[in-house]
Amino acid sequence: MLIDTARIYIKAGDGGDGCDSFERDQSGRKMRPNGGPGGNGGAIIFKADENVRTLLDFQYRQHFEAKRGSHASSNNKKGAFGEDRVILIPPGTIIRDFGTKKALADLVKAGESFPACKGGEGGSGNSRFRTAEEGAKGEEKIVLLELKLIADVGIVGYPNAGKSTLISRISKARPKIADYPFTTKEPILGVVRFKDNDFVVADIPGLIEGAHAGKGLGDKFLRHVERTKVLIHLIDMSGLSQRDPVKDYTQLNEELRLYSDILVKKPQIIAANKMDVGATAKEALKKFKPAVKKKKIIPISAKNGEGLNDLLSEVSKILYNVKNA
Repeated sequence: MLIDTARIYIKAGDGGDGCDSFERDQSGRKMRPNGGPGGNGGAIIFKADENVRTLLDFQYRQHFEAKRGSHASSNNKKGAFGEDRVILIPPGTIIRDFGTKKALADLVKAGESFPACKGGEGGSGNSRFRTAEEGAKGEEKIVLLELKLIADVGIVGYPNAGKSTLISRISKARPKIADYPFTTKEPILGVVRFKDNDFVVADIPGLIEGAHAGKGLGDKFLRHVERTKVLIHLIDMSGLSQRDPVKDYTQLNEELRLYSDILVKKPQIIAANKMDVGATAKEALKKFKPAVKKKKIIPISAKNGEGLNDLLSEVSKILYNVKNA
């Protein structure tokens, strides 16, 4: 199961207390102050790790604290620093302040890190003729983790358009495939190897009208295509589902626009699917073409592999142009 959001509480370590201590002479009288400073508390650090794929673990563990700094002691001994708490998250995770929803960091690449909470400073000792102080409190906050899959290509389309069949034909991904809407319940990633090019494709669960506002969990799925470079817009030409290809194309692009101006501006390839049906599909394609002038349309059959080389060639060409732009 792909868990792509989580709310967690994080707290950095408190600083250790400074020591209030004096050297004493043989008679026990106080001489020079010799209390050391407390150690700083540990920080909370998020780090993107390629071995972490979902936010599932955070559904069961939602509180994370770093170690506090040790208290100081006499003879100017400093307290030890508290150990940082490193929290591993999937690459592509945005860290937001839960209250304001403001993005604090976006860790896209494996190895990137972000210090989310600073540890409290250790309290001063009295060794330099200061008053010994307690350690400062470590920062604490509630954050929202939001995962956006990192894929080069996103396949979008209405339910039952054939997205799962397509990704199963062009990659080693094996999603559930059936002739009813919403077979795919979560985004699925597949690696495509075409000639000398490798790229990652995401099968986005079927979108419907109102997806941008959350209908059918559309807003949850749409964020996963925000990082993609190219969109394959899969259109059902078979007529078997009684859908209108022109209406589907127009409405889905409107959903993309309403969700984000960035999505609707991405390079888009129109794949006219289910051409294996025959005359019905050919007639639908004939009516479809005038409605989407100046758009490249590639007729395919995900079921029998027709046109897939042309489709992948076009994808490769766009990815190359984007990379070298």
